[in-house]
Amino acid sequence: MVVVNRTEEKVAAIREELKDIEIIYKPLSEMLTCVGEADVVFTCTASDTPLFFKDHVKDLPSATEEVGGHRLFIDISVPRNVGSCVSDLESARVYNVDDLKEVVAANKEDRLRKAMEAQAIIDEESKQFEAWRDSLETVPTIKKLRAYAERIRAAELEKCLGKMGDDISKKTQRVVDDLSRGIVNKMLHGPMQHLRCDGSDSRTLSETLENMHALNRMFSLETEISVLEQKIRAKVEQKP
Repeated sequence: MVVVNRTEEKVAAIREELKDIEIIYKPLSEMLTCVGEADVVFTCTASDTPLFFKDHVKDLPSATEEVGGHRLFIDISVPRNVGSCVSDLESARVYNVDDLKEVVAANKEDRLRKAMEAQAIIDEESKQFEAWRDSLETVPTIKKLRAYAERIRAAELEKCLGKMGDDISKKTQRVVDDLSRGIVNKMLHGPMQHLRCDGSDSRTLSETLENMHALNRMFSLETEISVLEQKIRAKVEQKP
């Protein structure tokens, strides 16, 4: 990187900050020569008048193909260091503060759009999480029902194995045990599904509460149903 400046003192400060970059100092008297050797030229001075006009740039050597043969002038000075007439040259491309502002504005708009898309994803995931969390309010009833079914399964399994005698193999015991578990799981699947009120289907609050009351009555589960009902109603009322 070549830095053209009145004195080398400020360039030394840049070298100290950018230690991994080779920085070459050139005096102002060599400015046009340096520009002719560069593909990209950044200008940032306090000059009240432009440093470059068309006549300064038109006869300079062409830029390399790495930049398409067009020398890039990035003018971040206010007022401008590169005259607007330089843009008329086929060999030059000029970008100033106004152009950069347009880029920044476009980037902000793009970030805003992506932020809105991200917010929509967050909102959807939040709804799903809240629905899952709300569905946990029926967990006590589900646990009571499953424990009730498991007690019956275990008792009947013990009777069955007892009738089969002591000489049955462990493999047979496992098969019978798996059979009993499979039957219980399939029998419980329907009741478990009807205890859901998490917003993932069309089931209403009243239907879920009715199902929960019915299961508690039929199986004498002794769940604190009034507390659960209050929690579920509060959750549903909070939703928009």
